Amino acid sequence: MQIAGTSALVVGGTGGLGEATVRRLHGAGAKVVVADVADDKGAALEKELGIRYVRTDATSEESVLAAIAEAESLAPLRISVDTHGGPASGGRLVGKDGSPLDLDGFKKTIEFYLTAVFNVMRLTAAAIARTEPLEEGGRGVIVNTASIAGYEGQIGQLPYAAAKGGVLGMTLVAARDLSPLGIRVVTIAPGTINTPAYGQAADQLEEYWGPQVPFPKRMGRSTEYAQLAQSIVENDYLNGEVIRLDGALRFPPK
Repeated sequence: MQIAGTSALVVGGTGGLGEATVRRLHGAGAKVVVADVADDKGAALEKELGIRYVRTDATSEESVLAAIAEAESLAPLRISVDTHGGPASGGRLVGKDGSPLDLDGFKKTIEFYLTAVFNVMRLTAAAIARTEPLEEGGRGVIVNTASIAGYEGQIGQLPYAAAKGGVLGMTLVAARDLSPLGIRVVTIAPGTINTPAYGQAADQLEEYWGPQVPFPKRMGRSTEYAQLAQSIVENDYLNGEVIRLDGALRFPPK
């Protein structure tokens, strides 16, 4: 699929993975709409690149639909990349004091990291389905973001691992559901990508995680995620798959 001449919705487009993807798709000729809640960063990207920023709550149908409408006003919407984050609770299933893990925290993590992904996917799929089919009947592609924690969640990561595992599990089913419409679905499962989401200094993160990655012995880069996202968009035979982007890292228990 050709990127030029299409519109692309990047949910979470002001974050590390999202911004790199915005820049990559914009450079390839897409009309990009950034859907996020970081107004200052969104406005800065809008001014620098000439893209559109729409304040968007990924958990809200009305909010996501507004961002989709903005994308559709620019060009046929054929690309959706979801990199959004949110609050995540953690802790052992039973704490040292004998108390069970908080249910409300689990529900909130699932809402942001799984339910919101489903919300964005269902609404963008319906929008992409309205576009005219291209060669071989294809209409577009949805790229979701999971994590290798969905495979090897660490101690204290149960809510996050459950949510990301859900994203992994939706991938093939969604691809099968949408195949009659010519819409592909692919998920990227990053390992340790050095982004501000970790909340620590980049050099400290690198010092801790870099030696644990088999090769290359460093953390991943947001640009590598963006490069993979572009490849997924352009390669029509990538569908229903989860691609690990982790340098062969497998999370240890802790």
